[in-house]
Amino acid sequence: MNRKPTSTSEFRKRRHARIRALIKGTAERPRLVVYRSNRYVSAQLIDDVVGKTVAAAHGREFNGSQTEQAISVGAMIAKKAKAAGIITIVFDRGGYHYNGQVKVLANAARAGGLVF
Repeated sequence: MNRKPTSTSEFRKRRHARIRALIKGTAERPRLVVYRSNRYVSAQLIDDVVGKTVAAAHGREFNGSQTEQAISVGAMIAKKAKAAGIITIVFDRGGYHYNGQVKVLANAARAGGLVF
């Protein structure tokens, strides 16, 4: 039986499931996944065909607020992607709304040379 979601995290998980049903990452165009916790923000490039992480960056590697972490993580993931020969990606916002840290991370990745 499907019950009605009651918490913010349940709503986010449902949104993420809807998004994941539509997008898949490949070797030529991996999926950029964003995750936010209460303290950090992180991102991964995932090849869904093989099931492997191509590159990853985490906010604990950088000092500052979460917005500053998101900028640094976006720039770092773009740098690692270019080193791996990846320019185009598919953006997976992880069920989060496209504002705040998610938007800043995406803009930093675009400024670093990623196309999505």
